[in-house]
Amino acid sequence: MEWAKESLEKLESSRPARLNQSAPIPDSAQAEELLKQYHPDYLGHERQVTVGPNAGDQKFPLELAQLLEGDSPVESDYVPNPEIETDVLIIGGGGAGAAAALTLEGSGLTVHLATKLRLGDSNTVMAEGGIQSALGPDDSPRRHFADALVGGHGKNDPDLLRILCEQGPESIRWLSQLGCLFDQNEDGQFRLRGGGGTSVPRVLACRDYTGLEIMRVLKDAVRLTSTRLLEEHVAMELVDDGKGRVTGAILFDRNAGRPVCVSARAVILATGGSGQIRLQGFPTSNHVGATGDGLVLAYRQGCRLIDLDSYQYHPSGACYPEALAGQLVTEAIRSTGAQVVNAEGVHFIDEMAYRDVLAGAIIKEIAEGRGVKTPHGKSGVWLDTPMVDLKKGEGTLARQFPGLIHRFERYDIDPAKKPILIYPTLHYQNGGIRVDSECRTDIAGLWAAGEVTGGLHGKNRLMGNSLLDITVFGRRSAQSVLDNIPERGAVTLTNLQRFRAERRKIESETVSPKFFPDASGMKLTTDKVEEKPEQETNSSNFEPPNPFNF
Repeated sequence: MEWAKESLEKLESSRPARLNQSAPIPDSAQAEELLKQYHPDYLGHERQVTVGPNAGDQKFPLELAQLLEGDSPVESDYVPNPEIETDVLIIGGGGAGAAAALTLEGSGLTVHLATKLRLGDSNTVMAEGGIQSALGPDDSPRRHFADALVGGHGKNDPDLLRILCEQGPESIRWLSQLGCLFDQNEDGQFRLRGGGGTSVPRVLACRDYTGLEIMRVLKDAVRLTSTRLLEEHVAMELVDDGKGRVTGAILFDRNAGRPVCVSARAVILATGGSGQIRLQGFPTSNHVGATGDGLVLAYRQGCRLIDLDSYQYHPSGACYPEALAGQLVTEAIRSTGAQVVNAEGVHFIDEMAYRDVLAGAIIKEIAEGRGVKTPHGKSGVWLDTPMVDLKKGEGTLARQFPGLIHRFERYDIDPAKKPILIYPTLHYQNGGIRVDSECRTDIAGLWAAGEVTGGLHGKNRLMGNSLLDITVFGRRSAQSVLDNIPERGAVTLTNLQRFRAERRKIESETVSPKFFPDASGMKLTTDKVEEKPEQETNSSNFEPPNPFNF
């Protein structure tokens, strides 16, 4: 990297001093100042919506507000006529949806799982760092709760957070019994790592592809059940019984190129996050299908959304090479010894600070001219990855983080020998659909679990709590359905018609859900599924992460 030669020399010359020195940790006042001045959540790129259950109150990011006010892709003269009848319809093929399907197995209920791509294509496989659970000798669910509450700025729903922490150990046992291979020490005990905001080591991992490993075992297990998979089926709209209760959905079969109406006694939304709507133009670590579909679908049914003024910008997204922009560089690498260093070779902040504070600090360094500019005009700071081997012994980085090595070696970069450039990447949707402790939404017949929901993480999520979230609440939503499933109801578009009548007062031609990011070239038509030729899809250097190449 000749273009960064001067900065690299400063970084390398400062290594001996940095090896045994810690960086400053912002106090609460400094952290608050960093957030207010530099974190994207605080920069005023938001507004209220004018229609729906949140009209006139909470503010939403501009891009999301536009989608929430959008019209349905379902034609106004469409009459829902069920072609599929099921007891439970799960919408979403990631970890939460798969966990729900496994919990429903053996219940005697018919279960269909619909996903816009394939089973397992989700944000779950993008999660690298690990999963939290209070398993250590000095740990407890109470301590886990306290750490997550502080990390969430005290805005977490305490009932949801208590359930997450208390059910963590049992969830790890469940995943292990399914075949998940968590890293172990020589004595056979789970290896526990630290994470940003954890007061004791609590994070279990599978190298640096934990989410991929969890999704592997969940996907394989689901395929052995009686769950009927509807892959390549995109959820266009929810249907109701004419009295407010959700009774199914209208899906779009991407292979057949037509809508399909499903009647269900219960619907579980597990559609994941919304990073691919690219708030403020930020790069994202999210899977290509993470476009906030569940938020839009639930909102039009009358569900309130909470905490969606808060998104997590992961501090260490790749900044160079350009093809890797936004892809995650796991926090676990920082917890193992990699340091965050500016262009002058200064270790300017403790890399295990809370994610939102660290992201703000990185943006500040760049804004004040201490960033490293790439040949493509982007800026970042160094993640000094060679420090891992210097601190932990040669070969540690390659052994514990093979995914990182694999991604960068394609561009002739060895992170064990050279640092990598990072910049915050849009990573996690902290808020979402309001649910109670049984995963029930505001609307009868509709449950939700995983990243599509809000309340659990407050205003900032700790590393490893998302994979625990999808496991705990994916299973819990299914159990709640088993305990409360209603009888089959009529199938109408009454709730959609009500929403359409309300939105007549605004001028908006937006159609939502968005389904796929524009740069992907993927779209839906009523005739057939079309995808742009490859040469047309690269106009914004969009390269969806593909963890299945490991």
